[in-house]
Amino acid sequence: MTTVRVNCAGETCPVPLVETRKAIRKAVSGDIVEVTGTHPASKREIPMAVEAQGHQVLEVKDEGDTWTIVIKVK
Repeated sequence: MTTVRVNCAGETCPVPLVETRKAIRKAVSGDIVEVTGTHPASKREIPMAVEAQGHQVLEVKDEGDTWTIVIKVK
């Protein structure tokens, strides 16, 4: 199992979602993708989008103005 980190701090939609999808496509089943960003809308959109694709959102962490979403790839 590999952990892939995607840093989208300072980026606005749709960049965080696009970068998340790229990381998931490169990952294999069981890998963890950690996405960090600052755009509030992406914090809501990314979990919905990855769950719709069948992946599992393990955690959404708020750290001040920054958030991290931890995803397990199906």
